[in-house]
Amino acid sequence: MNSNKPVYLLAGGRGSNDPSPIFRAVLNDMGKKSPTIAYVGAASGDNADFLGRMEAMLKQAGDCRLVHASLSAPNADVKKARDILQSADAVFVSGGDVERGMQVLEEKGILSIFPELYKQGKLFFGISAGSIMLAVEWVRWKDPDDDSTAELFPCLGIAPVICDTHGEPEWEELKAALKLKRVGSYGYGITSGTCLKVLPDGKVEALGGAVYKYARRKDEVQRQADLLPD
Repeated sequence: MNSNKPVYLLAGGRGSNDPSPIFRAVLNDMGKKSPTIAYVGAASGDNADFLGRMEAMLKQAGDCRLVHASLSAPNADVKKARDILQSADAVFVSGGDVERGMQVLEEKGILSIFPELYKQGKLFFGISAGSIMLAVEWVRWKDPDDDSTAELFPCLGIAPVICDTHGEPEWEELKAALKLKRVGSYGYGITSGTCLKVLPDGKVEALGGAVYKYARRKDEVQRQADLLPD
């Protein structure tokens, strides 16, 4: 029996809709009355203000406890962070800079624990850059002024998708990433205030509003029909 849980990829974004309904759905899926959530803030350098905002939003949505698995500092206690991740009911990867966040996790030698915990049945969710980190890969430029230097780099791969968050309406980075994928690949633009729910079988659902969908075709990236909430 597959014990894997859905992965929730929230967009966040300034001025977006109240995330409480989506966070409530996430909390309900944890299957516990008062779950403990491991907070991964590597993408923001473990910024305390960002942590405080995320904690307030989650507690507004329901009874839970957020525990900070801090990893960004040079002297970070990696064993403590690992123990927090292992003992929590769920893992929340927060926003900031995708590449920075992945670099921190790699430097601390902790990348492998995330897929292990997912296979054990732990629920994962992210917001903004954290959602992109939970996906398969993302795009960067060796030279920001030269589009030909675009390349993909690996992310955590918990959700078998490629996505961007609050990049509407053009989704330029998502399109650039898809141009580097094989023909037939799909990518999702998660608009501000919405969420892409990725089920264990790879199927996807939109929560809170429409999610853009794009396809890599032979010569271009084409917009497909939006994913709409049920």
